[in-house]
Amino acid sequence: MLRNIRAVLFDLDGTLIDSAPDLGAAADQLRIDKGLAPLGLSLYRPHTGTGARGMLKIAFQMDPDHPEFMDLREAFFRNYEDNLVVHTAPFDGVSELIDQLNLRGLAWGIVTNKSERFTNPIVGKIPLLSKAKTVISGDTTPHAKPHPEPIFEAMRRMGFSPKECVYIGDDERDIVAGKAAGVKTIAAGYGYLGDRGDIDHWGADINIYSPLELVKWLPKS
Repeated sequence: MLRNIRAVLFDLDGTLIDSAPDLGAAADQLRIDKGLAPLGLSLYRPHTGTGARGMLKIAFQMDPDHPEFMDLREAFFRNYEDNLVVHTAPFDGVSELIDQLNLRGLAWGIVTNKSERFTNPIVGKIPLLSKAKTVISGDTTPHAKPHPEPIFEAMRRMGFSPKECVYIGDDERDIVAGKAAGVKTIAAGYGYLGDRGDIDHWGADINIYSPLELVKWLPKS
């Protein structure tokens, strides 16, 4: 049991929402525009957590030091921006999890490395997310995860101390950030793990493999 917890902070992509279909489609549209065949979601999904860098690596075997990378990245961003929530939706169980947080009087917020350019419209378009007490994006503060500052900023805005908060994410940098911020950490084993290893090696306080599994660890009131 996570005792004395009053607030739950979530990563966004791969933790609260499954955005892989729309991110993969944005990358495949670049291939189509160049006369190449689309690759399909199954190849993109494991690398969704690495953002544009991961999507372009899959789509074109292109690394950030490639001379065309920045132009393609912006084209990818435009494609994605035009189709943010065509297929993106909360993972199964997330809505029920949020209901449980509300029933137990627990506040919740979002801390993501996604830039405000994308985060804010997504939160506005998915009603469940608009109920978050705070939303911190990758460019809300001068630092992004694994730096702890985004989590510190979320706690400041929500009015909670580290001992009252838990942070959950599907990437090792989420756990690194959470530990540096002094909060309890939970690894989401249902997210976009890709080739980033076994979550048992991340050192989180708790590992879960579905959103609703979190409920059993939360205080009842």
